Formats: sequence, C-alpha cells, structure tokens
Amino acid sequence: MSRARRSSRPKDRPFLHGALDGVRGRLAAGVLCHLGAALAAVTPLIAVAELARLGAAGVFDDAEVPAAEAWALVAVAAAALALRVGLTAAGLTLTHVADTTLQLRLRRDLARHLGRLPLMWFGERNSGIVKRAVADDVGALHHLVAHALPNLVTAVVTPVVSVGYLLTVDWLLTVVTLVPLALGAVAYRRAMRDVAARMGEYLAATQRLDASVVEFVQGISVVKVFGGGGRAHRRFQDGANQYAAFIANWSASVTPWMAASQILYSPPVVLLVMLVGGAALVSAGSLTFAGLAPFVVVGLGISGPALTIGYGMQDVAAGRAAAGRIERLLDTPTLPQPASPAPAPPHQDVVVEFQAVRFSYDGQHEVLHGITLTLRPGTVTAVVGPSGAGKSTLATLTARFADVTGGAVRLAGTDVRDLTSEQLYGLVGFVFQDVQLLRASLADNIRLARPDADLDAVRAAARAARIHDRIEQTPRGYDSVVGVDTTLSMGEAQRVSIARALLADTPVLVLDEATAFADPECEADIQDALSVLVAGRTVLVVAHRLATIVEADQIAVLDEGRLVECGRHAELLAAGGRYAELWRARQAPPTPALTGPGGAQGGAHA
Repeated sequence: MSRARRSSRPKDRPFLHGALDGVRGRLAAGVLCHLGAALAAVTPLIAVAELARLGAAGVFDDAEVPAAEAWALVAVAAAALALRVGLTAAGLTLTHVADTTLQLRLRRDLARHLGRLPLMWFGERNSGIVKRAVADDVGALHHLVAHALPNLVTAVVTPVVSVGYLLTVDWLLTVVTLVPLALGAVAYRRAMRDVAARMGEYLAATQRLDASVVEFVQGISVVKVFGGGGRAHRRFQDGANQYAAFIANWSASVTPWMAASQILYSPPVVLLVMLVGGAALVSAGSLTFAGLAPFVVVGLGISGPALTIGYGMQDVAAGRAAAGRIERLLDTPTLPQPASPAPAPPHQDVVVEFQAVRFSYDGQHEVLHGITLTLRPGTVTAVVGPSGAGKSTLATLTARFADVTGGAVRLAGTDVRDLTSEQLYGLVGFVFQDVQLLRASLADNIRLARPDADLDAVRAAARAARIHDRIEQTPRGYDSVVGVDTTLSMGEAQRVSIARALLADTPVLVLDEATAFADPECEADIQDALSVLVAGRTVLVVAHRLATIVEADQIAVLDEGRLVECGRHAELLAAGGRYAELWRARQAPPTPALTGPGGAQGGAHA
C-alpha cells in the first residue's frame, strides 16, 4: 500500500541552521563588514573624546596642546568615517545577496514540496498556512538575515568598545554610567516577561473580536430584516468592549515597566547620572575635568544600542518562529511518485474501478468503508447521499487527490498510484462547483491543461461551452485578463471551466454540482455545455439535486461512507431503500438533465 511520505531533510540540526547552507559564507562576510563598520563608527567618537581631553587639559590644567597629535586624531576620525561608509555598503550588499539567495531557495523548495502534497490537503485552513509560510514567514527571514543580525552586531560592538575605552579613562565613573542601563535592562526584561505570559490570551481575544466582526457583517442583513439589529449591535459592541478591557488590563501591567526601561535608556538620564557622578568624583579629587570630557562624548553613545539589542532579539525570535512554521510545512507528508511508472493507459474507453476502497483523513477514523464500484466508458455514474456520506471524497480519489488507506482505484486496470501526475491528469478532468479562474487572460485560463493549444482550438472549446460570445464582448476578447479587464459571473466562470475541460479532452470526467451557483438563465447554457462535454466519456457525477440524475446510467448511493445501493433511478425507487427515502425527502420539479450518448439523459451536473 502506498503511503504519503515525509520529508527526507536531516533532523540532526535545527532547520534554520540547515537553511543557511549555501549563504553562510556571504552572510558571515557581511556580518564581518558590519563588525568593521561598527568599530569604524566608534573610532571618530573616541578621536573626538581624545581631542576634548587634550582641549580640557589645556584649558583647566594649562597643559600644552600638541598640534601634531590633534591633527592625527582628526585624520583618524576622517579615515574611520570613510571606512565605515565603505564597510556598511559592502555589508548590506552581502547580507541582502545572501537573503535573496535564501528566499529564492526556500520559495523553490516550498513550491516543489507543495506540488507533491495531496490535493485533498489544500483547503481554506491549509491555504492560509501556505500563504503565511511562502509570503510572511519567508519575509520574516529576510529581516532576520538582511537586517537583524547586522544590527545586533553593531548594537553589541558599539557599547562594548565604548565601555572598554571608558574603563581606560576611569573605571569608577564607567560603572556609575552603566547603572541606569543595567536598571533599564531589568525593567525591559520584566516587561517582555509579561508580554510573553499573556500572548496566548491576546491571540484568543483577537480571535474573539474577529469572530464577532464576521458574525456582525455576515448576519446584519438577516437580523435587521427580522428586527434584531439592536441585539446584533450589542453583541458586536460587547465583543469590542471585552477586547478593549483586555488590552487596557494588559497595558496596565506592561506599560510601567516598558516606560521605565525607555526612560532609563534615554540619553538625558544617562547624561544626568554621568554628570552627577563625574562632579562628585571631580570634587573628591579622583577625576579631572579632562577625564570627564570622554564620558560626555562617548558615554552618550552607549544607551542607544541597548534598545536595539532588545528589539534585535525580538527579531531573532520572530525569525526562528517563522523558520519553525516553514519547517512544519516542509515536513507535511507528500504523495510518493512511482519509481517505475506504469505505461500510460490508452486515452479512450477508460474503465474506472474502485476496488474495496477505504479512506481516512487522520489515519484513525474512516470516511469510506470498502467501496467497490465500476464506471464504464460512455456512461454517467451519479454518486448521491446525505451530507457527509463521502461523495466528494470518493470522487477526488479518482484523480488521487489523496492515497486510499485500503483497496485501490484503477484506471484502465492500472492503479493510480503507479501513474505519474502528468499521466493521471491527462486521463482525468474535473469541473468543480467552486470555479477557480487565474489572474490571466481568458485564453490562458481555457488552455490551462494544454498550454500549447492554438487560439482556434481555444475558440472551438469556448463555442462548445457556450461562452465564446461573452468573451468576445469583453474589452480585449480572449486577451482580457480576469479581474483586470473583466469580471465574470459565477455561471460565466463555470462555462470557462467547462471550455477548459473540453480542451483538455480527458477520457474520464468528474463533475461536482456545476450549476450550484448559476442563475436559471445561465443554468440552461451550462447544461447544454455539459451535455457536449460528457458525450462518449466515463463520467462520475457528485449530485445533490436528485431530480438532475434520474436518467443516469447508474446511481451509487452512499450512506456514512458505505455503498448501500447501486442501480438506475426506477430500480432504486422500486426497491424502497435509502435512495427512495432521499427522493421522497428532496423531491422537486424536474430540471434539465445532461444528455448522454444515444439520446439518454446522463443528468448529473457538477
């Protein structure tokens, strides 16, 4: 039995560490450039501090100011500034090149991996996971690689070198200068501890607010019609008030500590503490005015990077979290491809066989229990049953949207697991009720399965699908881009998808309630197009409206994942079983049905 396989990526080291392979050299070189730039940035400050020291000695101690030494300091400062500019430019170039290479590789890996995932895995929830990983999380790694690491290097090197220099001037005043920074670090850590402790509550509060907004927007028309507008407003206001109360409570615990850290890190506070301490030491005779000058020049540069370190660590944490989400997506089990694909079955008269098919989404609870069913060429088979019976699941297994957990699905005698994706989708086509058109030209949307099809073939398919005239009315005809030049109704979009299926010309066709969202005028056009589409093919229809499949060649009735009946409409009604119950419960006036071969009605539609 074929099973979805997991990623073969090595697990002996963190994902982010492995992801940096191939860019580590450029990233390291970029970080070294930023390290040199940080040293070069401190050098002019130290040079100015030494000039101030010489000047203060000349003013207060009547010492001679050596001109050569002063000019040498000026030259060093100028050279350091030029070096800083060059190293910063080189460092940013290297880290951004490393980041671009990393993003390209990660997005390629994600695209390659997503292409191997079971199609059944993709849904509303998982599509959000894909969007976040491919766009947001890869973007978060951009900030980590291109900016956060270089900024952290600068933020660490600048104060370390500054403190090292000041220790050579006067160690005691250096310790005094660091007191507000140490207290600020304690306050900042306390604030971050509160943030981390209540982050789960914050996310839950945000979700509750989002839910109340969605409920209010989606239900407002109903509640207003039935006089419940006031109650709907109150529920929305209650949700907003609860969110505001939580934020206020959270802010009350975090803001004082964060404000304290900001104040203690601020240059005016550091300068005040430094001057008070320096004045005391000067008064005590343990420090000269010349010795105080470097602290005024260099000491103020210590406080700024301190906050940068805090924010940089947050960026690193965010990058690690993003890498973790990318890793989890890349670890999602994929469908194995056959090592030795079977020969492609003939492209006509394909028999579809479900042989004792079992399926489970989670590996524990089965939704299909031993389904055995045969679909023959030139016939329409309708699958019906109550909601949750497994109809759509069975239909998608035809094209291996996921692997069965028991039994087999065969096309022309070949297990679908022994076919490549290209072979499989050359045999099976779909028309879904939820139509998806790409942001591309109408011609490209139709030729999706046959990119090499010429415009004449595209037009022929569109005419057969009853959509040619509508396309010609768009601003640029077949070159009109969906969502840019034109917008199609659901019924029109459905006919474009039918034209796509006609052009693909697959011998097996799966329809899933294709007229579900069509208005009565469009429904007749869609039914006409479907009648052309199903002719001569092996057709499987997922039907919800039983009146549309009364002339199907066979009707398979599913109930709780089991095939409980199979036959024609009249036979099943006469049997008085589950189908007869569904018919009585859903009986409705007949609607147009699909015309099968030889004039028979193959009335299923998607």
